[in-house]
Order: sequence, then structure tokens, then C-alpha cells
Amino acid sequence: MHNRDFHPESLMMTHGYKPELSEGAIKCPIFQTSTFVFKNAEEGKAFFEVAYGKREKDPHEELGLIYSRLNNPDLQILEERLSLWDKADECCVFESGMSAISTVMLEFLRPGDVILYSKPVYGGTDHFVNKVLPEYGINGLGFTSEQSKEEVLEMIKSRDLQSKIKVIYIETPANPTNALFDIEMCKEISNELSTPEQEIVIVVDNTYMGPLWQQPLKHGADLVVYSATKYIGGHSDLIAGAVLGKSAHMQRVRRLRTFLGNMAGPWTGWLLMRSLETLKLRMTQQAENAKHVADYLLNHPKVEKVYYLGHLRETDPSYKTYKNQLSCAGAMVSFDVIGGEKEAFKFLNSLKLMKLAVSLGSTESLAEHPASMTHSDVSDDDRALLHISDKLVRLSIGVEHYSDIIWDVEQALEQV
Repeated sequence: MHNRDFHPESLMMTHGYKPELSEGAIKCPIFQTSTFVFKNAEEGKAFFEVAYGKREKDPHEELGLIYSRLNNPDLQILEERLSLWDKADECCVFESGMSAISTVMLEFLRPGDVILYSKPVYGGTDHFVNKVLPEYGINGLGFTSEQSKEEVLEMIKSRDLQSKIKVIYIETPANPTNALFDIEMCKEISNELSTPEQEIVIVVDNTYMGPLWQQPLKHGADLVVYSATKYIGGHSDLIAGAVLGKSAHMQRVRRLRTFLGNMAGPWTGWLLMRSLETLKLRMTQQAENAKHVADYLLNHPKVEKVYYLGHLRETDPSYKTYKNQLSCAGAMVSFDVIGGEKEAFKFLNSLKLMKLAVSLGSTESLAEHPASMTHSDVSDDDRALLHISDKLVRLSIGVEHYSDIIWDVEQALEQV
């Protein structure tokens, strides 16, 4: 077995776990403990030296267990398995997607710095960038998928911000419109603005694509963040986040996580390990279902526009990025119903199979109204600029039979 390079989906049941250390249990138990016993004082000293960064771990040294705020077997095994999908050096799991995102921003930004971020982003991220960070003297500068590299650089230079950009944060595809951002273009911007004294960290929120359909690290990202609540968890029964990337950056993320204390607990870690076993099966079915639903919506007389990556044509500006960066169109479909909020609400209120709820990526299909729900805190100007209008409806397609989902969409649109 050791001579074969197994696919990630084949390793989700076994990687990082030794049954002989847990009474032969075929599945990793839940290590519901706050602290761990040292064999001797010397071992305790050695473990703490590594944990607090006083020395590097020796190549063949087993990372010792100390306290579940620092490490726990369920989290360690989960993090090793998650790293396989993105081919990351390391992974840290958090109590929520927002705790992962905010920890990364707080670690790599300081008062006076600027974060260059893609628009739109998830409403919680938008709030943190535009309402919370400014209270710490950190400001955001947004750019859209329609701006070229030259236009973004000119925007930065016209404001004399070249030396202040410390993080480029991209959410791609963007929530809720599936707008695509070119990670390699952002890497070029980073290279042009970086100096030996100034590192610009590129962070990609990959929640919409999950670990399966896009690998941002391959295209120049330094860190990848997830709301693991979504496709990774996939069952609407947990809240979690994850950060993955290069060891040099992850050591900083892990250290701040230790002292903010916002790591996930062992029960959440165990649930996520369970979910990883069916990740590819679930996401593959969801993507197949989404194509059928999007194609149905495309020709419906009460639908004005469909936002679905599978409908991009070679003439579309984002087509090249889509083919280069993604392996699938995903399972998120948004559309503009003809009319406005009244018509959108009528559609949502008429659904019978799909659930009216926020979140995404779970086994059940969900529908929501971004302008009044997930993105209600986004400024009016940005909502207008980014097509987050009152007529926009967002669908997260689940694993039900696609014909039943289409039936539900059809009967709900008939009520509009």
C-alpha cells in the first residue's frame, strides 16, 4: 500500500488514524477530554517547547498531546485528512467559518494596513471588513470581477496604497452571484506590490467550491479558508471553519488560534471526519442536480437571468478563469425572478420540498433571498453594483432527485 499514491477520497476513512492506539476501533473515537497525561516531566517540557514555538519539531518526532485548546486527536486527524484535498502543508479547524476568516485577517493585518478584497463576499465577511476592521485602524479596498489587473493596480496607486496592502482576500466563486476572480491575476498584483520587507498574503475563500472543485493553492494562494459548515460538513448539523496553506503562514494562524481559543471541539471534529467519507459522493450528485435545475431555469418565462457557471460561454470574460481554475460548475444556482422582492418572496413562500433557510452545501436543497437575508448588511451602493437586487434568489442544490427539485421550482414559479 505504501507504494501507491491513493486518491483523497480513498484516504478519508483511514489517513492519520491508528486503530491499535484506540483498542482496535475501526473509527476514531471522540476524545472528549480537556487535557492529556505526560509520561514524564521531560516529555511535557518537550511538547510545550514545540507548542509555543521555542523550537521546531524534529522530523521524526510525534507531535505530543497537551490540552484540547492546543490539539486533540479528533482535530489532528481531521486536519491531516482535509489537507489532502488541497495539497496543503497544514490545516487548522475552527469553531466557525467566520472565526477562521477573522483569525486570518487579525493575524496578517495591523493598524494602518489595507486589505484588498473581492466584491461581493459573504455578508459576514463584508461586515467584518467594513464595520469591524476599521475600528482597529484597518481599512478595506474592494474590487469587482469586471476590473482588469491594470484597473485594480491603478485604483491602488491613485490612492497611494501600494505600501499599505498586506492581504489580498478573494472569495471565488462569489456569494451569491457566482462571480469569478482570477487567483493568478491576484498573484501578479501581489508580486508587483511586494517588496523584501513587505509580504502580501493571498487568501481565498473556497467555500462555494468546497475542497473538490477548486484548489486555490495551485494557482498562487497562500491560504485557503472554508466555512466547513457547508460542503465539508454537509448535513446542516454543525458549525465549523478551516484554514489551510503553507507551513510558514499556518504556524502564525495556529498560534493565534491557540490564544484566541476558537478551535473546534472534538465532537465537531468527529462529525467532520464522518462527513469527509462521503464528500465526493455528495458533491458530485449535487453538481449533477444543479446542472439540471439551472438548465430548467434558463428557459423559464418568469426568470430574467440565471447565475450559473455552467452556462458561461467562450465569449464571456470569466470563461478562461473558469476553465483554468475550476473543475466543475458547482452546485450553487442564483437567478433573478421577473419583478422584485414581492415576486421573489412569493416564490420562496411557495416552495414545498426545498427549505427556506440560509447556509448552503448540505444534503437538502435550500433557498434564500440574499438582499434581505445573508447580504442585508452590504451597503446599498454595493448591492446595486454587484447585482444583489431584490429580485435575486439563491439556491443551494442538494442530493434529492433532480426531477423533484425541478417540480418544486416549477410549481413555486407558477405562483409568482
